[in-house]
Amino acid sequence: MTVLELRFPAGRFHATPWGRHVNEGAVEWPPSPWRIVRALIATWYLKARRDEEISEPAIRALADVLSQPPVFHLPSATTAHTRHYMPYNEGKNEKTTKVFDTFIQVAENEAVFVAWENVELPPEQLAALKTLAARLGYFGRAESLVEASVRTDLPEKIERTHSVAKLLTEDVPQPPKTELVRLLAAMNPADYHQWRAAFLAANQPAGDGKKKSGKKSKPAEAPEVPEDLFAALHADTGRLQAAGWNLPPGAQYVNYLRPENAFAPAAKPRLRQSKELPTVARYAVVSTVAPSITQAISVADRVHDALCKWSDQGKGRAAVFTGLGDDGKPRGDHAHTHIFCEANGERDAITHITIWATMGFNGDACLALRKLRKVWGHGGHDIRLVLHGIGLPGDFNDCALLGSSKIWRSLTPFVPTRHAKTFRDGRPKMADNGWQEGSAADDLLRLLALNPKWQGAKIRKQLMERDRPFSFGERKEQKFRSLQFQTVRHHGNGKRGHDSGAAFVIEFPQPVTGPIALGYGAHFGLGLFAPETGCGIGPA
Repeated sequence: MTVLELRFPAGRFHATPWGRHVNEGAVEWPPSPWRIVRALIATWYLKARRDEEISEPAIRALADVLSQPPVFHLPSATTAHTRHYMPYNEGKNEKTTKVFDTFIQVAENEAVFVAWENVELPPEQLAALKTLAARLGYFGRAESLVEASVRTDLPEKIERTHSVAKLLTEDVPQPPKTELVRLLAAMNPADYHQWRAAFLAANQPAGDGKKKSGKKSKPAEAPEVPEDLFAALHADTGRLQAAGWNLPPGAQYVNYLRPENAFAPAAKPRLRQSKELPTVARYAVVSTVAPSITQAISVADRVHDALCKWSDQGKGRAAVFTGLGDDGKPRGDHAHTHIFCEANGERDAITHITIWATMGFNGDACLALRKLRKVWGHGGHDIRLVLHGIGLPGDFNDCALLGSSKIWRSLTPFVPTRHAKTFRDGRPKMADNGWQEGSAADDLLRLLALNPKWQGAKIRKQLMERDRPFSFGERKEQKFRSLQFQTVRHHGNGKRGHDSGAAFVIEFPQPVTGPIALGYGAHFGLGLFAPETGCGIGPA
């Protein structure tokens, strides 16, 4: 058995049957055997003929063997179409004409299997077929991207996933629940030679070339007919139609049987709806000029404004984005949206934006998240976003911020919400934890103690600003101090101390799961921590 496996990455197969106009909405299914052999020959001419990588005798022999009608194993599919107006010029006037593009929509991750059940190719022909299949770029029209491969058997349990389309043999009644499909197929070489001889004999020019007046007329020319089946298979379709051929030389119509429900919509199993709302949305930044991570709070502020706008569909902005309770006052549990910027590339440019809210995103909020595609950027470069997905933290294993660790290190500056306390004589007031009251370290420990999951946390180290504690990418110059970050929201409230920010390494008694964001601007990307080995940060 020889099997050609065809997969369509775009999920579409475009092919207009011979003799039908593209605007008729007709499409081949299964693909005609004539089209399959011609596609292999065309691939040989363009991609395997040079330096006789595949010799002409080998491709001729392969075409002769594969010209016999195969059996098709078809996946679930349905018909669909698009329509658009194609402009054209008529004199000085520009007009439009409606164009239909009909295609077969193939089920996701499914393949068409073309099986020649009684064909076992010799090594040379099998190697040639594998080479041609690997280099087949499209099948049908140019929109039909294809990935082809060769195998010697069919997948297991294919009878459960695929329907069979096979040749209807003579004197066999049509089985119930099937329909006839006429497909174009090649003659075998012997039949072609007989047909060619009979055709030329029947179409010989008559007469001696003299008119009744005695003057000689131009002798009639016999129609051009390819010498053999191989030449007929690679004849140009446009020239054949221009020459008036209603059927390509060497081609014949054959009757195939396919299930009458070949285009019935596939029943999808209904997934059990989880009552748990999604809490994470993750985007990739695909802008030509991406902003630096030092502008994280500004970028997050713009993302927040965009989400509030998209969620306002006449019913008010979603509470998960505004952070306001039913009474119109700010929530105190910090369960609303946090917006985190990440720089996971070779530079300090923002590569990802992760949005997290423990209260979850309802239907309206999810719709707003899907509508978010860009936010404005400075200098004329909009920040374009591609949504990776909306789900739960466990669905995003590539995001280190959602990981688990005992040791966490500052990714962006921690800005305290209180002011450092001193006595009248200028001496610092020391807290029981050994740090100055109201200082960045003291405020960090206070905020950690408010969360039951973070009990027992301690500061392992306060990183020195002179050492540029914020590191991104691989370049030495991409290490920053807190002062290089934007640490103030220009259009927002929130308690903020005078400290410009600090960097810490914190340690927990047991591994804890992120994200961890504390202090002023924590909902907009400040005070963000990452696992010691995550997000490209350097060692403590």
